[in-house]
Amino acid sequence: MTFWFFRKKEKRVSEFTLTADLHSHILPAIDDGAASLEESIAMLKTIKEAGYNKVITTPHIMADIYRNTPKIIREKLTLLRDKIALQGLDIEINAAAEYYLDDGFLEHLTSGDVLSFGDNYLLFETSYMERPINLEEIIFEIQAAGFKPVLAHPERYRYISDLEKEYSKLKEFGVLFQLNLNSLIGGYGKSAKQKAEFLVKKGWVDFLGSDAHSVKHIEGIKKMKNLDIFDTIFKNNTILNDNL
Repeated sequence: MTFWFFRKKEKRVSEFTLTADLHSHILPAIDDGAASLEESIAMLKTIKEAGYNKVITTPHIMADIYRNTPKIIREKLTLLRDKIALQGLDIEINAAAEYYLDDGFLEHLTSGDVLSFGDNYLLFETSYMERPINLEEIIFEIQAAGFKPVLAHPERYRYISDLEKEYSKLKEFGVLFQLNLNSLIGGYGKSAKQKAEFLVKKGWVDFLGSDAHSVKHIEGIKKMKNLDIFDTIFKNNTILNDNL
C-alpha cells in the first residue's frame, strides 16, 4: 500500500508592509460609508486585523449630496475616537476629506479651512464619466493655495482612455495618484483593473487606499495583501502611506 503525504501550503507572507490606510469612509452617518457608530467600530476592527495601525479617513464633501464641513467631520471624528478609547481598540484614526470637484470646491479652497493630510496633501475626485473642463485650472488653484493635489482612485475614471497620454499629463501637472487596492483584484470591474495594473507598472502610484465603505471592502484588502501583485506595487512605486 502506498501512502501519499501532502504538505499543507504555507500562507504567503509579503516582504513589504502597509500599516497606514489612506481614503476610507469610516466616520458614522456622514456619507455613503458607515451608517452607524457600531459599523464604524466593526470596520476599524477589521482594518486592524488587516495589519493597519493608522487610518486617515476621508468623508465625501459634495455640494449636491454630502454637504459636510470640516466642523461636522471633526465632531464625528471626536465621537469615534471616544468610542475607540472606551473599547480599548489600539488604532490611530485621523480625518481629512475627499473633495469632489464641483461648483462649491473653490469656495472650500479659499475658505482657509480645508481638511488635508500629511504634508499638505489634498485628496480630490472628479466625475467618473466626464473630465472637468477646467481640471488644469483647479489643479493650479490647489497648488497656489499651498496644497499638493492627490487624485483619488485614478483607475476608476472612465473618461480616461489614452492611458499613457492622459495619466502622464496629470503627472506633469504635479498630481499624485492614490490607487484603490481592491481595483487590482477586480473590485471595480475589468477596466479599472487594467488601468490599475498600468499605473503600477509605470511606477505612477503614490498612495494606496482601501476606499472602504463597509467591512466587505476591507476583507478584500486582507486577501490582496497575500497576492504577488502586492509586492509588485512596492517594487515599482514609491508608496508614501507609512510616512503619513
